[in-house]
Amino acid sequence: MEELLIRDADVVDGSGAPSYRADVVVGGGRIVSIVKEAAAAGCQRPTARRELDADGLALAPGFIDMHAHSDLALLRDPDHSAKAAQGVTLEVLGQDGLSYAPVDDRTLAEVRRAITGWNGDGDDIDFSWRSVGEYLDRLDHGFDGEGIAVNAAYLVPQGTVRMLAVGWEDREATPQELDRMRQLVADGLREGAVGMSSGLTYTPGMYAKDAELTELCRVVAAHGGYYCPHHRSYGAGALEAYEEMVALTREAGCPLHLAHATMNFGVNKGKAPDLLTLLDKALAEGADITLDTYPYTPGCTTLVAMLPSWASEGGPEAILARLKDDTTAERIRHHMEVVGADGCHGVPIEWDTIEISGVSDPALAPYVGRTVQHSADLRGEAPWVTARRLLIEDGLGPTILQHVGHEENVRQIMRHPVHTGGSDGILRGDKPHPRAYGTFPRYLGHYVRELGVLSLEECVAHLTGRPAARLRLPDRGLVREGYRADLVLFDPATVAAGATFEAPRTLPAGIPHVLIDGRFVIEDGRRTDVLAGRAVRRTPR
Repeated sequence: MEELLIRDADVVDGSGAPSYRADVVVGGGRIVSIVKEAAAAGCQRPTARRELDADGLALAPGFIDMHAHSDLALLRDPDHSAKAAQGVTLEVLGQDGLSYAPVDDRTLAEVRRAITGWNGDGDDIDFSWRSVGEYLDRLDHGFDGEGIAVNAAYLVPQGTVRMLAVGWEDREATPQELDRMRQLVADGLREGAVGMSSGLTYTPGMYAKDAELTELCRVVAAHGGYYCPHHRSYGAGALEAYEEMVALTREAGCPLHLAHATMNFGVNKGKAPDLLTLLDKALAEGADITLDTYPYTPGCTTLVAMLPSWASEGGPEAILARLKDDTTAERIRHHMEVVGADGCHGVPIEWDTIEISGVSDPALAPYVGRTVQHSADLRGEAPWVTARRLLIEDGLGPTILQHVGHEENVRQIMRHPVHTGGSDGILRGDKPHPRAYGTFPRYLGHYVRELGVLSLEECVAHLTGRPAARLRLPDRGLVREGYRADLVLFDPATVAAGATFEAPRTLPAGIPHVLIDGRFVIEDGRRTDVLAGRAVRRTPR
């Protein structure tokens, strides 16, 4: 007898097709059978050791977070309800060109410092790996060999690769350095990475010219992966930056997945149609393009990312040295406030849009939840003085919410047929962005049920079947016989994000059950002790 019968579920299968009522049988970690309209047909209904009455619930494939920053959280927190409770069964890590493999001792220390705002320093992590394959093995091992909370795939981070081969200098790679980068990317893909990411407003990845990126994308394409760039601008010059990525990957013959593809800042208000026209033209010409977005208007990153790229050359210690030098700090301020630093997407920074969401030093906690402008006003000083102090005293650790988005752009982009869902969720900080805990139920509750921006079937396809196809996962992302039993049951009438900007770590409502590999990780709305997640490696060609 099979292990579980999910009876009378409204199956939303991830393909975009109309939902249907069925009994779904699960056994051995897979979907064994689907009996449609079983009760109405009067046929012999399936049985199993355990039955779950799903009347009134939608049954969908587990959600795939196409842009996650849980690289250390999955090794730090066996519970990981931030994602598990949302129905997320797979996260894609290694985003924005910066992560923890491949590394050597030098670059591991550098990248830990560079992205402490995303993941913390990692003092509580045993960094026993150096290669991509070893990192994936570490995820497989998880906690005492039992695994991790949800599944995880990995992108080779191009900025980390450049750290290894070139360093932090703003210059072109030598032929020998380019050869080494090609080899590092190829090694990571052979070891199981699904593609390569870039953070082209983050150092040192942003120092790569298009010719260098094209060569690396040729390697990615040869191994069946995809390129996922955080491109060079989401503000002034955003359309040109999108065009650059489309042209680059077309030349390389590499599939393109645009990370957190949005149109932000005042210069891009109402310009989502321009982006979608660009994408439609490329798709009609044969380009292979997908994108992800989060269903919120504010962005989230680190405060140090706002600096001009020249101020970040040389790595974290060099940045701090420049900030501590009054003359250089004044140059930085001028670029940020007057010229428009490339770190702030070419737009002069507006300090009243920059809200501190987290700090490493508890002594700086009073700044959290306030904009830099507000804190500066309370202190009776210029906002740059406040920002500079925070960067220095917190060792480049502050994370920020950047309130520069536009709701009409968010809605129009999420309707596009190549759209997928990604949280871009940074989990650390006293007041993280609520997207880390609320992205997927917010799509289903706010944008499907309340606003009708997407139908339920279409939205679930955006969150499941479409991302699985991009990841080339042959047995995930759909409710099909023989597919892995990574499943979520939710109530379409009540599903909602609990997380808000005031209470960002509140868990969602209306998602009572989540299964990974046929095992309950959320049961009756509560996290179980099951650790069914593993590393999901690229499917070989």
